[in-house]
Amino acid sequence: MLKCKKGQQFIIEGAPVNGLFFIKSGTVKVFRTGINGREQIVRFAKPCEIIGHRGFGTQEYYSIGAIALQDSELHYFSKEHLQEALLENPKFTYDMMLFYANELNRSENKVKSISQMTVRERVIDTLLYIHRKFGDLLGYINLPLSRKEYADYAGTTEEQVIRIFSALKKEGLITTRGKKISIVNVSKLKTEISEHNYFLDT
Repeated sequence: MLKCKKGQQFIIEGAPVNGLFFIKSGTVKVFRTGINGREQIVRFAKPCEIIGHRGFGTQEYYSIGAIALQDSELHYFSKEHLQEALLENPKFTYDMMLFYANELNRSENKVKSISQMTVRERVIDTLLYIHRKFGDLLGYINLPLSRKEYADYAGTTEEQVIRIFSALKKEGLITTRGKKISIVNVSKLKTEISEHNYFLDT
């Protein structure tokens, strides 16, 4: 069991792959370094999800980094332990194969969809992704993120996110209180990006 404090990095991008992590509690952001050294958030992970699995068995080095967004507890599984389990348990191996196939399909569809979205649509897609994944707490999305983190996931700038959030507030689609965001009209936001496969990235 590994305990991580909020803000602690437990996977270093470019470090040798030595296993993967299963989240028991807390929230994690997974990122990679993009063009000009800019951080690109790949996804946000919550309890019962795996981190570091894409490098397992295929790469020598992690292509991503991971940081705890909240105090988190993680189970660590070494490469050797996983290889033993896969060789000894055909049912587990089959389930892992289906898991990886689903991950690949979703990733390819997401890349295709994002390439056809406007900046506003990408920001709306990000809001809806965070909302459906983490739900509401007292009327606000249950994962307070900075505007920069929204930008790093949506593939845009912090300034663009601030501008789009301001427009969405004027249109009565969201309200904000500091870092907290409340989606007022989920169905209208869904409709705006419906042609790009809503629920693509669950």
